Amino acid sequence: MGGTEVPRGSGVLGFDGEAILSLCLSDTSPDEGLIEDLTVEDKAVEQLAEGLLSHYLPDLQRSKQALQELTQNQVVLLDTLEQEISKFKECHSMLDINALFAEAKHYHAKLVNIRKEMLMLHEKTSKLKKRALKLQQKRQKEELEREQQREKEFEREKQLTARPAKRT
Repeated sequence: MGGTEVPRGSGVLGFDGEAILSLCLSDTSPDEGLIEDLTVEDKAVEQLAEGLLSHYLPDLQRSKQALQELTQNQVVLLDTLEQEISKFKECHSMLDINALFAEAKHYHAKLVNIRKEMLMLHEKTSKLKKRALKLQQKRQKEELEREQQREKEFEREKQLTARPAKRT
């Protein structure tokens, strides 16, 4: 390998395949011409790397661009999805609110009916109290009349009972 230049050929990466093979499969010992081999190998490595990069870099850049676009599209989709979820939650909460209002209306109607019944019961109890008072007054009056009748009868009997006549 001692001082051999790497020829440029028309290979896939811009190198001649035979020259590269000759560099790799040389009969020289690893220590022989080490500094020269390094410069030749460094050049070969640099040229191989440039060839490799020039071959794959455009595809990788296109892939990177496509991935960036996909990532942006995913972000847009996630934002849209979050908005739709919030709309569904809002609709669900509206349904809950509507159900609560319907329930409140139902219980309000029950309360109105209970109030009507309580007013009706109050009126009935007031009427019954008045009637009971009248009946009590009537009984007391009748009792008083009976008592007075008894007293009259007692007085009458007292007057009818025979009295001894007075002598004069």
